[in-house]
Amino acid sequence: MKKKGVIIIIAIFLISSGLHGVVPQKWELQSKDDFLKGKFEGISVSFDGFLSLSPKEEEIEGPAEDFYLSFLLTQKEEIYLGTGHGGKIYKISPEGKAELYFQVPEMDIYCLAQDKNGDLYAGTSPNGKIWKITNKGKGEVFFNPSEKYIWDLLFVEDSVLLASVGESGGIYRINKEGEGRLILKAEENHILCMERDKKGNLIAGSGGNGLLYRVSPQGKASVLFESPYEEVKSIALDNYGNIFVAAGGAVAKPKKKQAPKTTLKSETDITITVTPSTSALKSLTSARGQPSALYRVNSEGMAKRLWFSDEDLIYTLIWNRKDRKLIFGTGNKGRIFTVDNDEKVSLLLQKNSEQVYHLHSSASKIYAVSNNPSHLGIIYSEQRFAGEYISSVKNTKTVSSWGRISWESELPSGTTLQFQTRSGNSKEPNKMWSDWSPPYQKEEGELILSPKARYIQFKVMFKTQSGKLSPHLQKISLFYLQTNVAPRIIKLALLPANQVYLKPPEREEVIWGLEKSPSQESKDKKESRTYVIRKKVERKGFQTVEWEVSDENGDKLLYNFYIKREDENKWRVLKENWSDNIFTFDTLSFPDGVYFIKLVVSDLPSNPLGKERKTEKISQPLVIDNSIPVVKEFQALKEKNKLEVTFEAEDTFSYIKEVKYLIRPNEWQTIFPTDGICDSKKESFKISVRLRPNSDNLITVKVMDSHTNFGVYRKAF
Repeated sequence: MKKKGVIIIIAIFLISSGLHGVVPQKWELQSKDDFLKGKFEGISVSFDGFLSLSPKEEEIEGPAEDFYLSFLLTQKEEIYLGTGHGGKIYKISPEGKAELYFQVPEMDIYCLAQDKNGDLYAGTSPNGKIWKITNKGKGEVFFNPSEKYIWDLLFVEDSVLLASVGESGGIYRINKEGEGRLILKAEENHILCMERDKKGNLIAGSGGNGLLYRVSPQGKASVLFESPYEEVKSIALDNYGNIFVAAGGAVAKPKKKQAPKTTLKSETDITITVTPSTSALKSLTSARGQPSALYRVNSEGMAKRLWFSDEDLIYTLIWNRKDRKLIFGTGNKGRIFTVDNDEKVSLLLQKNSEQVYHLHSSASKIYAVSNNPSHLGIIYSEQRFAGEYISSVKNTKTVSSWGRISWESELPSGTTLQFQTRSGNSKEPNKMWSDWSPPYQKEEGELILSPKARYIQFKVMFKTQSGKLSPHLQKISLFYLQTNVAPRIIKLALLPANQVYLKPPEREEVIWGLEKSPSQESKDKKESRTYVIRKKVERKGFQTVEWEVSDENGDKLLYNFYIKREDENKWRVLKENWSDNIFTFDTLSFPDGVYFIKLVVSDLPSNPLGKERKTEKISQPLVIDNSIPVVKEFQALKEKNKLEVTFEAEDTFSYIKEVKYLIRPNEWQTIFPTDGICDSKKESFKISVRLRPNSDNLITVKVMDSHTNFGVYRKAF
């Protein structure tokens, strides 16, 4: 066995003339979760992220039906297949010849069972009935529980058949004469699956609220485990008394109120408490977007979650006694997983159908029933000779140039790996993408030959000359360099005059965004801060600029600011090489007037000189007004105890915002202009004041403009 490894020389990116960025990116897959984002055809992935050839499969040519819903394998290696939407049961001979065996008037056949005499029993839905079929085309209703669904059938004793049902949710015990009685009744809408353990306990999973029940041989019923999911879809028992539970569907919300007690009737009238559910049972033929989890539950009801997914639903569980492994099938990617003795989960293989609906273990073979499309096949313990892994599509976010592809693998004698890539500018590969590249096979890695694009994908072909040896892929890396895209200014905003942010938390207030003097910088604290809370305050004479910028390359950015008056043509430097996303400057050093701020954003810190990209944006007009408003044409005429006052308030650049007057010993009094509202640069005022005997003979008028400049005027009368 030889070990393949590759050393990547990234310097090629720095000397290639056509590349724009400075930092190459690496797309690397080396864990199970990384690889599971792709598609597997004849490939397994171990729990520790090794890809290898999967077991060999053989397709059994089944009937052309919409759905395969139930499966039964007899001791003679004959297969009975129950179907959906047509109510048909097919018999498939050991040679693979399929024939229609029986048809029921109901649409779906969810379960099949066979007694010791070889008679077949079929549970149908809707209008659920149990049919007894004695020969081809010969059958009759064996038991009618007046239920909508018959979900599972299980022979537990000589000629004793158990049937789990819905919508009422229960289990019937049926004798050989077809007489049945309810031995378990629950508030859950459905009892979906059943198994019997070595001690004779009946283990059952419910739908509506995903509970695991245990019914003792004496008929005592109890809830062994309550899952947080809507359904317990399948259960399996190992050699050690553990119960594996596949729970799925909507996650149950915590209940605020205690549910009422519900009686579960059994042969000994045992009463237990369960939780009523209002959840509807989702379709068993679609797993899109449904979460699920796998649990191991011991005999005391202690549960441990072994696996979970937000979108892959477990349909079926089996315990493989030969290999002592748990195997489970999922949808909607058609994947079959295994769980070993250390509870490590590996992907066994991926089917071409969306859902692996039923698994059955027999000797060294596993029968797999799949749907969408419907398919029946056998999985052998022997290894296949070829397989293919196709990665997910990598979005590099911009058109990118490609570097090298490299990998780490183990290649036993007679095995090979072959890599190819393709690229395109749409999220889903289509005919507009490039063709697959010529194969990459060099041990030291090769330069990717696919054309520049935003998206890239790779595939790996596995081959072996022996059914006992397989190549193993541990890691694959692809290097790429994004085309440098100019930053984008999303927003450029000017805060109202004199509004600033304080930079927290400091012992003394520091205006956020204001350029620091050397003395201020020497006082800066070195402690790092984990979060920032903006505090907005008023500080006379300051103007704050804030902005939002995005950069598709994720480059580090620098900000340059320029300013000019509306009557000027030349932009003047305000501040260069600023790195914060808030900038504040002192307006007292600028003459009053209307100005514009220009923000220029550069990605120079992340790109070579001359390769950087810039973008700019000009602000809305900025009024700098630090001059005080003035009072004009002031007249104050006193007649006895009455004072008539008229005047005008005026500001050069800002509107008059507020005017007050004061005649002591009274307090400041707000006044309105003659037109009733302060909204212009010049306002006229006329007031009549009744004087008190002790009133001062001095009136003070205070005028504030919209930039919080104050003008004060006094006059004696």
